[in-house]
Amino acid sequence: MVMRIAQQRIAAYDKGGEQHYDIISAFIKSIRGSDPNAALYWLARMVEGGEDPKFIARRMVVLASEDIGNANPNALLIALACFQAVEMIGYPECTINLAHAVTYLASSAKSNASYMALKSAQKAVKEYGDAPVPLHLRNAPTKLMKDLDYGSGYRYAHDFEMNFSKQEYLPDRLKGMKFYEPSDNAREKEIRNFLKLRWEDKYNY
Repeated sequence: MVMRIAQQRIAAYDKGGEQHYDIISAFIKSIRGSDPNAALYWLARMVEGGEDPKFIARRMVVLASEDIGNANPNALLIALACFQAVEMIGYPECTINLAHAVTYLASSAKSNASYMALKSAQKAVKEYGDAPVPLHLRNAPTKLMKDLDYGSGYRYAHDFEMNFSKQEYLPDRLKGMKFYEPSDNAREKEIRNFLKLRWEDKYNY
């Protein structure tokens, strides 16, 4: 009987084969696509197949930032809490935590803006190389560094209205370059307004 059941599980979910990657792909794409029903189905396939619950939870932690991001910052908190619960509880009860996180993430507003912003910044690093840190942003722990104007002209943001000082934070050759483009969701519209109020037309927010 044990062998028969084991063989059935292997047929249903091959953890070491291509189906393992196909099912986790379907799972992530279902959450990204805001379909909690499909996501729950693929979760159940993995659970019934004996998949490591920490693997499932780790993938959701990544998704919470990659596909939801600032559209709903609580998504990452839920995903991290789920991972912690899975570590503490284990099978079978941790499946309840997994289902909680899956339905929350799948039903959340989505944005990959922060993920794409990182990709854009990485492209700039490769294109412009090792651009020097502007003098006013450099650390100046020694007298020699201060004599070389390290940190000179830096404007401490909290000394100004709205805790903001309009100064340059990018290297000279990257001035005005915009990497982060907030998406069209309620939370990121607030972020866009926040940035536009402070930077005005500099980054065209």
